[in-house]
Amino acid sequence: MISVQSLRVEFGARVLFNDLAFSVQPRERIAFAGHNGAGKSTLMKCIAGLLPPSAGAIHAPKGTRIGYLPQEGIHVTGRSLWVETEAAFGEAVALRGKIDRLSRELTKLDPRSSPYAEMLEDIGELELQLDATNPERMKPRIESVLQGLGFQKSDFTRDCSEFSGGWQMRIAMARLFLQEPEVMLLDEPTNHLDIDTQLWVEQYLVNYPGAILLISHDRALLDMLCTRTIAFHHGRAEEYAGNFSFFERESVLRREILLKQYTSQQREIAESQRFIDRFRASANKATLVQSRIKLLAKIERIPAPEQDDAMVKFKFPAPPASGHLVAKLDGVAKSYGALNVFSGFDFEINKGEKIAIVGPNGAGKSTFCRIITAREAPDAGSHSFGHKVAPAFFSQNHSDELNPDLTVLETVEKAASRESMPHARSLLGCFLFRGDDVFKKVGVLSGGERSRVALVCMLLTPANFLILDEPTNHLDMQSQDVLQRALIDYPGSVLIVSHNRAFLDPLVAKTLEFRPGRQPVLYHGNISYYIEKSASDQALASGRGLPARSASSTTTAGVAGSNSKSSISRKDQRRVEAEARELRSKVLKPREAELAALETKIAELEAAQATLTQHLSGEACAADADLLRDTSNAVEKVTQGLETSYSRWGELSAEIETLRAKLGITG
Repeated sequence: MISVQSLRVEFGARVLFNDLAFSVQPRERIAFAGHNGAGKSTLMKCIAGLLPPSAGAIHAPKGTRIGYLPQEGIHVTGRSLWVETEAAFGEAVALRGKIDRLSRELTKLDPRSSPYAEMLEDIGELELQLDATNPERMKPRIESVLQGLGFQKSDFTRDCSEFSGGWQMRIAMARLFLQEPEVMLLDEPTNHLDIDTQLWVEQYLVNYPGAILLISHDRALLDMLCTRTIAFHHGRAEEYAGNFSFFERESVLRREILLKQYTSQQREIAESQRFIDRFRASANKATLVQSRIKLLAKIERIPAPEQDDAMVKFKFPAPPASGHLVAKLDGVAKSYGALNVFSGFDFEINKGEKIAIVGPNGAGKSTFCRIITAREAPDAGSHSFGHKVAPAFFSQNHSDELNPDLTVLETVEKAASRESMPHARSLLGCFLFRGDDVFKKVGVLSGGERSRVALVCMLLTPANFLILDEPTNHLDMQSQDVLQRALIDYPGSVLIVSHNRAFLDPLVAKTLEFRPGRQPVLYHGNISYYIEKSASDQALASGRGLPARSASSTTTAGVAGSNSKSSISRKDQRRVEAEARELRSKVLKPREAELAALETKIAELEAAQATLTQHLSGEACAADADLLRDTSNAVEKVTQGLETSYSRWGELSAEIETLRAKLGITG
């Protein structure tokens, strides 16, 4: 489908990659791996045709559509959300507009005239072209994708300019998904998604009919989706026939093999050179010496293995001792105008606990973080810290508080304690500030770079209660690993707002979920347990008519967990399995039966529509105004029935797909 041949990209003296060659086959899922700045996004821009390579070529069959979702920089304005996403069906929209225009003109003509018959024939031909594009499925598909990406129906008529940067990326993603190009290029698609939306996107990508090239720092997504990995490292690109975890294991093995080969060859070269040096002046050894010299010249030298980027083992400064109770909310309420975030909310975190905060955007996660750190007062109820609690808060806008006139290094050293000062430079390297980067002024950094500086400042500050709001958004895999290991060993208490499952699962033992219009719910387990348990609860409640979660008090669900992983007893495991069986028999099977019946109904309506449309274009209708009107009304009625059926089909398909995924059913 796509062939990359001898590709080279360089910027000045820096070569990102050279002599890169690979091919992309239909329905393949390929991950681009490597640290930030290694060339992953650059390669995507080359494939998308946005950046010409320095050398080499990229070939694709004529007519191959390549869709590209950049990491940032998209801003749509002047169009409603619906109009913007509907533009993905450009051909169908244009045909429908032309049919509507001709239909209006048709009402002004005499049904017995020749121009009337000619225009009616033109409309019939256009409708046949429109039928080939499945226009009835356009509306339910748009609704399904937009709602899957977290938009509400009330958002459909809003101007795109009203949405923030993260939602702008979702708009671009929706349009790309609806276009369904043969090759889709995705650069960090899950950066601005909450867990629910991320799960929907994962399932969509699993079932996507085209090929996908993916850049992501979400290990779980890469492992679940991709079957090939191209890794960029020190100006080279290497291919691995497996997902990201396979690449990590295989790359270590390859380096070990290369090091052994290099060491062995260097030993042989040294021995030959010693022989030559020893007997160079000996006449009776001249033939042997010349033979060794020629042999040495013919050896194809194995390049010295490149050293891996050093993995700094960072430890938090020893936090001051605190009491058992770290922070407590008692009957807290918070509203913004008519928007009620939560009310009567009780919560406490104790010494050493590590809790993940999850939920859709706008559900109250950041508000909760500001209240629990006493940066914002609740409307009602009380907040209190425990004995000698020293909190440190990393927020998404924390970088705005940095002094733009200081360098990166000066900023970090100013925030560091005496004990952590020696680690400042190496920790900056962990978070992608290497070499002369540390001498840049904060004012010239990008938003993501400033965010990383703010995170380093917080990590070097002695504290026994950390609150982290999306700390991994701008970190590569290596930086995430450094932060994750430090947090696992950290003896203090931690609250983390994040959707990164691979980062959170080994770290947290509890998960606090926020939902608009509901009271926060505490799950005693990590993110994977929360996803499984919450999906099961919601599906059972929906299928059996069970009452929704109480909005008057915090609900505790799940089982006890540890700091490294959630531990589920055999009794709880049997209960989970029983719930899964019940979910399948009482929720999944009825939906599958309804879907089968609906597909039969759609087939009947499509056949009726085709017959009526053909009849509408016939001479009998053209000659009889009453028959034409009745037939047109019948076509409209069938079309409306189809639109309703298609919409329900889209909803049912999404529900069944989600349920089957939760139950581990494939095929």
